[in-house]
Amino acid sequence: MTDTFRHNPELSRYELEVDGLVAFADYQRAGQRLVIPHVEADPALRGQGAAGRLMTKVAEVARADGMRITPICSYAAAWLKRNDPDLIG
Repeated sequence: MTDTFRHNPELSRYELEVDGLVAFADYQRAGQRLVIPHVEADPALRGQGAAGRLMTKVAEVARADGMRITPICSYAAAWLKRNDPDLIG
C-alpha cells in the first residue's frame, strides 16, 4: 500500500491517493485558519485508516504554515480532538 499526498488547489482540497483510490479533505482558507468542511474516503478505503493518514498530513501542512484548523466536518473535528487538539481554532 503506497500513499501519495498532494495539494489540489484547483479543487480546494488535499488528497491522499492509496493504490489508485482517493481520500480527500475539502478546505477553505480564512486568514490564518484552514476551514475543513468535508473529509471523504473512497468506500474501498474505509476502515483502512486512509482518512486518518490524510488528516495527519493536513495537520502537518497547517502546522508548517502557522495555521489553525477549523473543522466543520464531524470526522475532522473528532480526529483533531483525539490527535492534535492544539491546532483547533
